[in-house]
Amino acid sequence: MGDGFAYLDIVLLAMVAGFLIYRLRSVLGRRTGNEKQPRDPFRVGEAETPGGAKRPRQLSERPAGESAPQQVAGGPAGVLGEGLRQIAGADPAFTPESFLEGARTAFSWIVEAFAKGDTKALRPLVNDDVYRNFGAAIDARAKAGETLESALVGIKSADILEARLPGRIAFVTVKFVSEQVNVTRNSKGEVIDGDPVRVLTITDIWTFARDIRARDPNWSLVATRSSN
Repeated sequence: MGDGFAYLDIVLLAMVAGFLIYRLRSVLGRRTGNEKQPRDPFRVGEAETPGGAKRPRQLSERPAGESAPQQVAGGPAGVLGEGLRQIAGADPAFTPESFLEGARTAFSWIVEAFAKGDTKALRPLVNDDVYRNFGAAIDARAKAGETLESALVGIKSADILEARLPGRIAFVTVKFVSEQVNVTRNSKGEVIDGDPVRVLTITDIWTFARDIRARDPNWSLVATRSSN
């Protein structure tokens, strides 16, 4: 009789233990929505600003007057079209549309971070050469006691000019036409360059690069030039 009760106790304890293990695994394996995601401006979906706030990004929504992104199939011919097809062939996740969405976001982040002198935000978005150039300009501004106020009013257009895949590194060059208000002030807060009420149309030509064999999906800004 006693052996029967002992056996029953063992069975009940095993059932309780199994239930607790099931509950523990269900809690540990559940996403709460608070997990920190890596910042990737080239990923379609939600974009995150340098300050950390998320904003929705819809591929179908663009400011008025902004050019539509190019497609690989039936897209540009010649050297540009061939370069885009080569990159898409090596990286199935690549499309000109998704790339340009990310490029627009990266452009706004970089412009904002440079104006604020936020090298921490710049570092993951640019390569070593661009980072040194931007860092030198930021340091010179700080030593002179100057501040740069830059407001990106909007990106009027973003178009791919060049695309190539020499080896395993893909390069895509984008022409950005944006509207900005840029003002430089001295240590006294006086305007020494720019106009706080004047909106300028600025053309920038930026080249992004990515190792298509790397697991990291992010592109880096590797070269800049301006046609203004």
